[in-house]
Amino acid sequence: MKIAFCEIKDGEKDFFKKRLKGHDLVFFQEPLSESIAERIKDFDILSIFIYSKITPDVLSRFKNLKAIITRSMGFDHIDIISCSKKGIKVSTAPHYGDNSVAEHTFGLILSLSRNIHKAYLRTIHENYSIEGLEGFDLKGKTLGVIGAGRIGKNVIKIARGFDMKVLAVDHSKDAKLARKLGFEYTSLNNALKNSDIISLHVPYIEKNHHLINDKTIKLMKKNAILINTSRGPIVDTKALVKALEKNHLSGAGLDVLEGEELIKEEKELLHSQKKLDLRKMRQLAIDHELLHNEKVVFTPHIAFYSKEAVERIMESTLASIKGFINGKAVNLIGAR
Repeated sequence: MKIAFCEIKDGEKDFFKKRLKGHDLVFFQEPLSESIAERIKDFDILSIFIYSKITPDVLSRFKNLKAIITRSMGFDHIDIISCSKKGIKVSTAPHYGDNSVAEHTFGLILSLSRNIHKAYLRTIHENYSIEGLEGFDLKGKTLGVIGAGRIGKNVIKIARGFDMKVLAVDHSKDAKLARKLGFEYTSLNNALKNSDIISLHVPYIEKNHHLINDKTIKLMKKNAILINTSRGPIVDTKALVKALEKNHLSGAGLDVLEGEELIKEEKELLHSQKKLDLRKMRQLAIDHELLHNEKVVFTPHIAFYSKEAVERIMESTLASIKGFINGKAVNLIGAR
């Protein structure tokens, strides 16, 4: 089999080389591009990460592609319907970040609740004043968990350890777990109205685009905190900036951001011939406004990025590749 990997690191490269001997492997550190697609147009399997966009145009460049394996839980960077039409199977790497993302979620919550980010910036400038750094206890506060799947449930477990009240929103309810952990399922509107902290753990699909917007933010408690470790476009960035400016929300902890790929590529774009369209330029400007707000703690899409989670991703990807090779595909997703 001819197998190509994009957005790959050296350690991952060594891992796959050792475990896929006898196959024709190529590795690229950068995301899939037109030039890379041209070089691997006759390959059988393609493994990517979230910054490689799989569009109908990209797919048209491949002659023999049978499988795409994304080393992520999310798959909003892949046109699933187009893949299905071409008979290309798509696999994800499910469940690798169940606890990792949940732990990072609480890292963001604690940074905001105890002003850790502000205190750190002061101390590196040898300012040890505690003025303006008063935080608040998590004990007794209400956490709204929007999306109570595997990650959301881990978030709930941690929250109950802090003796927080939890309101969970999910189309699928686990009554037994709710009784065991002591949390309550409720509607989205009720969770927004009654939570001190809202944490997002839903997939990015069409109905979740800008789930958090002007209207839903107005339902939230004044001085509530918003946490997003799911996908950037679930939050309307412009609406969030406005809510922070008007002090309706007291803070935001973000591991993902709408248009984050533009920020990642900004320096490269400044020195290239590429031109951003007006919509992307506006998004980039709004993102920068958000990132320079001291009420915001931002991490560059690293909630999943622990040693153990990376190992789980590689093992899952390997299992998917071997499954395709042996005619027993695993971790498949279908057209939606």
